[in-house]
Amino acid sequence: MTQVSGGALAGVRIVEFAGIGPGPFAAMLLADMDAEVVRLDRPGGSDGWSRNVVTRSRPTVVVDLKKDQDKAAVLDLLDRADALIEGFRPGVMERLGLGPEPVLQRNPRLVYGRMTGWGQTGPLAAAAGHDINYIAVTGALAGIGPADRPRAPLNLVGDYGGGALYLALGILAGIISARRTGRGQVVDAAICDGTASLMAMFADLASQGRWREAREANLLDGGAPFYRTFACADGGHVAIGALEPQFWDLLCRKLGLDDPLFRERDDPARWPEIHSRLEEIFRSRTRDEWCGLLEGTDVCFAPVLALSEAPSHAHLAARESFVTLDGVSQPAPAPRFSETPSTPRPATQEPGGLAAVLAAWNRSA
Repeated sequence: MTQVSGGALAGVRIVEFAGIGPGPFAAMLLADMDAEVVRLDRPGGSDGWSRNVVTRSRPTVVVDLKKDQDKAAVLDLLDRADALIEGFRPGVMERLGLGPEPVLQRNPRLVYGRMTGWGQTGPLAAAAGHDINYIAVTGALAGIGPADRPRAPLNLVGDYGGGALYLALGILAGIISARRTGRGQVVDAAICDGTASLMAMFADLASQGRWREAREANLLDGGAPFYRTFACADGGHVAIGALEPQFWDLLCRKLGLDDPLFRERDDPARWPEIHSRLEEIFRSRTRDEWCGLLEGTDVCFAPVLALSEAPSHAHLAARESFVTLDGVSQPAPAPRFSETPSTPRPATQEPGGLAAVLAAWNRSA
């Protein structure tokens, strides 16, 4: 198959106003797909967390939006852009003179992506918050963790799942619409909205009376003994996902479980006892020993690996799921394209500043 020159988003131009969390991650995803993203950061930097990975595949330009000449140059850049990403509190861009009204008046085809936790409107719109707060109000956090208390699942569900991925989707949908209609629009990507959307399956289960509002009491929250993690003899852990009966039956055969108790797996009243028995069994061998017996079979098994271990796992190594850029191991771009492969590039500083970016965009206009 002949590959097309450039990535899937080659020719798409995006201006990113540097922030923290989901905005930069969305920009990374788009830049990996070869969108021409330029990251505008304030003097001194705006994000102490992201340095080598989340800022990759695009240049950073330092601008002082309090200076008229820098603001004018940014507006010129936006005149030539397909989309904008900003993650400030509502009203900040307006006070800078870079809100949707003046920007879209100059460039009516622009897609104005706004990434916030609470959204642009609503009683909490102006309040501070973080991932844990946004997933708390949507019902997601209440379903995650041990029975005695909720536990934050890193910042994956809110910032990245309900935030960055929905922002990227909204920007791409907006660009498609703008190319059809000639009109851009504002994309209000609120983490609370996106996280609520992620809960669609569980809303469906609740509507059927198949979801209990208690942790470790349901099919996918660690309550079922056939869908949870188990500690091993060496302190490692393994993950079992034998949801379907045929996978459970194979697991029982592999483990030599012929007690009638294990045929009662669909009775939640028996789950604690089955879980206790399985805990005892899995503690009898090391994680690697369980890998030797169960990995690659249809019992739906995987070792629980640390981030440092993941790149060397045989399957991920074979798929090159991790890459090394400038000596830093990091996730490879996803998803994969058969004709327009994504190519991650190291994070860079644009020494020529906005003038160099403007000149390049003008040359290729």
